[in-house]
Amino acid sequence: MHDPASVSGPPARAWRNFYGRRHGKALKDSQRRYLAEDLTALSPGPVSWEENPERRPLDLARRFGGRPVWLEVGFGGGEHMVHQATLHPEVAIIGAEPFINGVAMLLGKIRRQRLDNIAIHPGDARDLMDVLPDASVARAFLLYPDPWPKRKHHRRRFVTPEHLAPLARIMAPGAELRVATDIPDYVRQTLEEVPKAGFDWLAEGPQDWRRPWADWISTRYEQKALREGRVPHYLTFRRR
Repeated sequence: MHDPASVSGPPARAWRNFYGRRHGKALKDSQRRYLAEDLTALSPGPVSWEENPERRPLDLARRFGGRPVWLEVGFGGGEHMVHQATLHPEVAIIGAEPFINGVAMLLGKIRRQRLDNIAIHPGDARDLMDVLPDASVARAFLLYPDPWPKRKHHRRRFVTPEHLAPLARIMAPGAELRVATDIPDYVRQTLEEVPKAGFDWLAEGPQDWRRPWADWISTRYEQKALREGRVPHYLTFRRR
């Protein structure tokens, strides 16, 4: 259990550029209903600057009843989150995803599975990390993140100090970080930047990055990569 007062996010609101998509094709009526009826109750707590201008840390023990907390950054359509939440009912999983169509898809899955151990932040993961307490996350997932393939856009990738420094702060010593990507240059940048942020790469041989984790479920993004002939890489790190 962690002290909810233990957080060291930015004291004042900082301007942050956001480069990803927030909206896609028109939502179905059922998806609009899920957003209207379910999203607020699934919040991890006051994350937005409007709700929490002083950036007070979330009380995760109160919100999740003392369960270990996992974090998924950019959950897409939510299939991996639902899979993990079903396998691990003893864990609470917070997902951050600004793409509202993906959020709506996840809400439908949660309804159908009747899951009670998922929380959703429908926005920038940086705002969520601002208010997560120090060493409060036991496992984190970064699965098929936006590759930003142009060199001039590499600074927009998640595996940069702007994102990795707060991620390292909120992860407990010994916590596991899983990264999956099909982009070789993203693998290169991940292996350069993540260890500098305070993580050890756990691979001992090629199978450790060629073979998925034992509890893995192939996502729609991975299936697209395989259809297009790209090779997935599965990188596992441990917080020092």
